[in-house]
Amino acid sequence: MRLPTVVLTAVGWLVALAFLAPYVEMLLTALKPTPELMKSPPSYLPSRWEWSNFKNVWSLTDPLVTDALLFSLYVAAAATLLTLAVGLPAAYYTARHRFRGRGAFLVLVLVTQMFAPTALLVGTYREMVCLDLTDTAEALILVNAAFNLPFCVWILNAYFASIPKELEEAAYLDGAGRFGALVRVTLPLAMPGVVTALVYTFTGAWNEYVVALTITSSSNRMTLTRAIPGFVTSYHEQLQYLFATSLVTIVPVVVLFVFVERYLVSGLTAGGVRG
Repeated sequence: MRLPTVVLTAVGWLVALAFLAPYVEMLLTALKPTPELMKSPPSYLPSRWEWSNFKNVWSLTDPLVTDALLFSLYVAAAATLLTLAVGLPAAYYTARHRFRGRGAFLVLVLVTQMFAPTALLVGTYREMVCLDLTDTAEALILVNAAFNLPFCVWILNAYFASIPKELEEAAYLDGAGRFGALVRVTLPLAMPGVVTALVYTFTGAWNEYVVALTITSSSNRMTLTRAIPGFVTSYHEQLQYLFATSLVTIVPVVVLFVFVERYLVSGLTAGGVRG
């Protein structure tokens, strides 16, 4: 093995360890017994491995982790479906048609992606008040979909534009209509872009905290990101449950990536050439 390869491999491992170190620390803290968390100075490794912490966290009533997990899954999944339902037609139309104002529309889409949700928080809350949607799941779904829609439209527009029109025209000759050509030809070829938009939207909605903290207040409308800080208050400090729940929040995103990873690495035009 040549020296540059050895150096690059070593650097890669160091970067990977640097990214994994916080998660290792979270896992070790989640497995510590309660008395050990109060020791000063704290030990790095737990003296006794409390695997029951991951079991006990589901039976807690303050906060309700199980309900928060299900509510977060519902909001993130619904926001993702809504984003794709609106973004796919918009991206396809702008990629296949040249109309007046098309460039301005795409630039506007890109500019809206630059606004931070926190900067729009007051206006977003006032809008939800006017629509009588405060403290509802619908408000979180709409806001998360709106904040992730620009990225979805932009990336899908690029994928649709890179697919030759001749493939759709060949489908027309075979008897497929515009919708049939879109479903049978274009969408399968654009699947890497669709999956990228899906993962980005779901992850953004799943990890969102500030809007959920502002718009919702009821305990049965609490997302998982809102429930996590509830383990550390002025009355109690349950760090083992805090880190255990934090690790639980990673699982849905990892599972999602495992299922869609093959689409992310597949060729953009795989199967586009007919035999």
